[in-house]
Amino acid sequence: MSIRLYIGNLPQSYEVKQLDALFASVSEGIRFKPVMDRETGASRGFGFANVDNDKIADALIEKLNGHEFGGTNLRIERSERKDNRDNNRRTSGSNNSNVNRKTTNKIIHSDAPFAEAPDPRWAGELAKLKELLASNQNNSV
Repeated sequence: MSIRLYIGNLPQSYEVKQLDALFASVSEGIRFKPVMDRETGASRGFGFANVDNDKIADALIEKLNGHEFGGTNLRIERSERKDNRDNNRRTSGSNNSNVNRKTTNKIIHSDAPFAEAPDPRWAGELAKLKELLASNQNNSV
């Protein structure tokens, strides 16, 4: 089974061939895939490498983690597979009951007349209107 490694802190512009040559200096058979921005096609500054065994993975981490490449220090560590990590993100098509989600008290904005508090975005304007109405009532009495 192959081992997946996270390769981070990559420079914004680099040649994949240069990085492959750097990996080849550690061992053969390291397969690297950069993560690119969908809209611009530019590097997002990280990628993933697959290696065949633990020895190669450990050697790559030991030799190249913190190694200067293109003006930045590489960050290399073992990556968790998507199915091994906690379900912090929603999976498409699943109806999980969001058990792992952090519960927060959300402010729900409503135009209902029985709302407990005014919408905070309009609180200042509402206060001005109340003062204006109060002053108009005092003037008309």
